Amino acid sequence: MKYTRLTKEQLEALHQEFINFLATQSITADEWHTIKKTKPEVAEEELDIFSDLIWEGVLSKVKALENFSEKSLQLFKCDEDQLLLIAVKINNNSVNLLTDEGFEWFKNNLKHEDVEIFTASKVYSQDKRLDIFKLIQQGSQISDGALFDALDKVIS
Repeated sequence: MKYTRLTKEQLEALHQEFINFLATQSITADEWHTIKKTKPEVAEEELDIFSDLIWEGVLSKVKALENFSEKSLQLFKCDEDQLLLIAVKINNNSVNLLTDEGFEWFKNNLKHEDVEIFTASKVYSQDKRLDIFKLIQQGSQISDGALFDALDKVIS
């Protein structure tokens, strides 16, 4: 398995897609129930293959990621050949970026001495999707990239 198995909730939400996946392998609903009972290892393999297919599809469409914590923000833009980063560090103990008030303070105080902004870029490894997946595993959320673009305009 290249990524990670989808959760029970994710699999339930993708129930119809899983049925279609099984159908492409000529596995009927009755056969699937039999496989689950008599060959659970085969059922596990099918879930893993399906999960990887879903992850491949999702990861191929990711354009940006965001990772928030109380004192820092990492914004990633997933270009074709490289990953661009804008990192923000807040050096003010009274500001919490996870609150509306803290984030509002940040937006209004981009040039404040308690705000450090860094930029970087990194060429993907041999597997762009796996690089993106690792960032998601580390807590990043898929985003539309609007925050990255807005901050990039301010600092450029």
